[in-house]
Amino acid sequence: MIRNLVFDLGNVLLSWKPAEYLENEGYNPERAKEIAGWVFGSEAWKSLDNGDISEDEAINQVASDTSLSRAETASLFKAGRRIIFPLDENIKVLPALKKQGFKLFYLSNFPLDFFNEIRGRYSFFEYFDGGFISAEVRQSKPDPEIYRTLLDRYGLVAGECLYIDDIEINANAAATLGMQTIHLRDHRSLRVLLAEFVEI
Repeated sequence: MIRNLVFDLGNVLLSWKPAEYLENEGYNPERAKEIAGWVFGSEAWKSLDNGDISEDEAINQVASDTSLSRAETASLFKAGRRIIFPLDENIKVLPALKKQGFKLFYLSNFPLDFFNEIRGRYSFFEYFDGGFISAEVRQSKPDPEIYRTLLDRYGLVAGECLYIDDIEINANAAATLGMQTIHLRDHRSLRVLLAEFVEI
């Protein structure tokens, strides 16, 4: 029986599409995808997600590893905060689930400074009973340890948890621990896929 729902944030509750943002800023699609990969798909970004380096260190590393200047890289990191916005239709499921008595948690790969700013900006975090991001515990999905940390911290039984993530390898990692999972390929299908597990 499902008692707990665990949400990834990016492209589940918050839009995170850097290449699309850069296209809207005037880059051609190929260049937008290339730059998004250089910055937001870089090893430096992964280290920032994991809480291993500071934002300044990540900027320096990306600038060193690519043809972007440090100023350009810093501007793109700053723009990263503007890329993120709530997926309102998905946010609306949270109070409905709370009303039914489910416990809600979040688990997401996220740089600490970015997350603190985003969390302060949006009130929907009040619906959660707990959760944390990768940078807080220096563990990142799909490492099974981050899921174990969630279960242990909140005393959750894996088989009573439904985990939702837009990245298949992350959903699969949760499944190896016994969680039920949804791989959310399209954020617009969240309500339909949730209905296969819970009333909504």
